[in-house]
Amino acid sequence: MDNAGIEEMFQGLGPVTVKRMFGGKGIYHMGRIIAVEVRDEMLLKADEKSAPEFAAAGATQWAYEGKKGKPVKMPYWSIPDEAYDDPDLMAKWVRLAYEAALRAE
Repeated sequence: MDNAGIEEMFQGLGPVTVKRMFGGKGIYHMGRIIAVEVRDEMLLKADEKSAPEFAAAGATQWAYEGKKGKPVKMPYWSIPDEAYDDPDLMAKWVRLAYEAALRAE
């Protein structure tokens, strides 16, 4: 996804900064990382409070295979499919990501 597309996706939250990282991109708002793009998939930050809401909406948590073959779960979740066609719904999810980033401090 190009940076203009990312900025449009997060417009309901406000301006974002996109930085290259880990072969993908990190998306920041007000200096806090709120999302990552990995393998052409946008993943939003979540925590113990917001993860159940992501799961209930059918989102999946990002995990990778660790050194011992066990999955390592990361605090990032896929965006529910219906949000891609609804700017108001997308705004809800990106705000949840920012709230999780604030709580991470």
